[in-house]
Amino acid sequence: MKPEITPPLKSVLAKIGKPPSEPFVPDEFQKQALAAIKKNDCLVIAPTGSGKTWIAREAILSVMEKGGRSWYASPLKALSNSKWVEFGLHFDPENVGIITGDTKENTEAPIIVGTTEILRNQLYDAMHRGDDLNCDLVILDEAHFLGDTDRGVVWEEIMIYLPVRVNLLLLSATIGNGNEIAAWLASIRKKTCTVIREEKRPVPLYPMFLHPSGCLHPFLDGNKAGPAVCEFLKKEKFSHRVSRRPPDYAGIIRVLERFNLLPAIFFLKSRAECDTALSCRAGLPPLKNPEAFTDDLYDLLDRFPSLGSHRQIKALRTAGLAAHHGGQLPAWKLMVEEMMNRGHLRVIFATSTIAAGVNFPARTIVLFNSDQFNGHDFAALSATEFRQMTGRAGRRGQDNIGFMLAVTGRFMDLGHIRKMLSAAPEDILSQLKNDFAMVLNLLLSQTPADVKKIFERSFAAWQQNKTNGHTVSAAALLWKDFSLHLGFLQREGFVHASGKLTDDGRWAARLRLDYPLLVAECLRENAFPVDNEKLLAATVAVFAYDRDDEIQLATKELPHKLMAALRKMLLAVRPLSRRLEAAGFKSPQLYQSAGVAMYYWARGRSWDDVIKTTGIAEGDMASLVLRTGDNLRQIASLKDTHPETAACAMRAREAILREPVLFL
Repeated sequence: MKPEITPPLKSVLAKIGKPPSEPFVPDEFQKQALAAIKKNDCLVIAPTGSGKTWIAREAILSVMEKGGRSWYASPLKALSNSKWVEFGLHFDPENVGIITGDTKENTEAPIIVGTTEILRNQLYDAMHRGDDLNCDLVILDEAHFLGDTDRGVVWEEIMIYLPVRVNLLLLSATIGNGNEIAAWLASIRKKTCTVIREEKRPVPLYPMFLHPSGCLHPFLDGNKAGPAVCEFLKKEKFSHRVSRRPPDYAGIIRVLERFNLLPAIFFLKSRAECDTALSCRAGLPPLKNPEAFTDDLYDLLDRFPSLGSHRQIKALRTAGLAAHHGGQLPAWKLMVEEMMNRGHLRVIFATSTIAAGVNFPARTIVLFNSDQFNGHDFAALSATEFRQMTGRAGRRGQDNIGFMLAVTGRFMDLGHIRKMLSAAPEDILSQLKNDFAMVLNLLLSQTPADVKKIFERSFAAWQQNKTNGHTVSAAALLWKDFSLHLGFLQREGFVHASGKLTDDGRWAARLRLDYPLLVAECLRENAFPVDNEKLLAATVAVFAYDRDDEIQLATKELPHKLMAALRKMLLAVRPLSRRLEAAGFKSPQLYQSAGVAMYYWARGRSWDDVIKTTGIAEGDMASLVLRTGDNLRQIASLKDTHPETAACAMRAREAILREPVLFL
């Protein structure tokens, strides 16, 4: 590639630089939102980096000055940890606590940070005890997760169950139907929900197109695709040939470096592509400021000494490149984020998961694909996903202008990118649905008739009432599905015919897991080992494993007592699994290999040895350890009904929750 620019870009690139330092003055939308949340509920829809956190901090301060408490909920443990640190610096550590599945600190503090699932569980507990939630303000960050297929139900439950007395602040960069959500909230909470919408980005975005020759072009000409984009689309249409060669990452980096467009985030399709891209370091010149880079790197390695031998440390140290994705250790991702925030990295190769919630913007974001994996298959980028990615372009206080660069390739539809540049975020649809954990927890404090009324107040019912042509209401469908769950629980002895929980139902409701009935069946059948915490960690890990594929173990000889414990557990749950499937419910595929991997780790093997033996990605193994720890925590809460198992679960957690999965 030969780094070049077209003449129209000269004046644009001349804007690159750092804006002058000025005293902070809140924007009008921030002042309006703060005034609104002091009185009632408020939904703030504003671009990434525009200052939504300032609104949250000032609202928290206002509550704290009156002696009240605030709850800040986010969708990600990593984001919760980040906010815990940030709020600790801002409000003093003694005023801030955290509750996630992994961490529980200072829980009586006036400010609590945690995940949305934990907040929802606290609402379950408050309803069960008949208490009012000990809180005066709830902040739901990344509120567009209300429309998430898998987890949106948690956001909707919180909004339905939250006491009207508690003001609700919703924050998001990407919600299309904010007024509809606000109207629904006002209808069920009988108080105003003010919508504050800000469209202006704090750092303007300029879209560019990279020709395969290495020449940078404007992506747009006014509101239309620029000449270079149109010409390339025309050639592509008639040639029917798309290069299958991997992108010239080193060449692209040299182009960006030549025109002062770094640091950059390269959004790639898969973890493997991110890791493979690091090999481009061989084609790059040395870093420009190695002394400061090295000082900060060793400062971070003092905090995370196990990362000194990380397989990707050489690319980071010699070329300022890093990969960031779900297959990596939490500590590694945190170090990469910190090095990026300190201005030491040229490029991060990342999957799209980096776009949501993680705070390290770049001067330029580079798109190689116009689609992304949605958890099931590859689909064209939505306007919401596109906004999440481009929201990372341009660092507030460090950049006058941010850039999006589209690169041609096999999976790049430039026409789709053109549409996304002017597309509004999609409307959010209700994702409320039943599962056994939800049904059990509702029946702790509600009658079936109460639950039916909850469905009638749901966002799903509200949205459907505003459309026509439906013969069966959403509330009726939810009730019908609830009744199927209820009937199964009654047949299994968790719920009385009256709709009240049995003794087994009451303790099973405390198992807020993906598969509470299967775990409960193991407890009923005494299928968990209670005298060996390593074996208990192994058996519980089978229920915590959330991948769709078996771990291919690189060993043939497995301990007899381990295989016996796993076999006993699987035999215990098999009849229930069959009854679930016969009743029309999905029963999970359970992989023994997850238990074997966890057993090795619980036995005290080194992290590198476990990864080498199992072949599992570091991030997946870390996720398995953390999820297993959370499952064990739930079991450990049953000390009044299952004291031996609960005590063993506590020991098992201590055995597996250690570095490098957990770090200070």
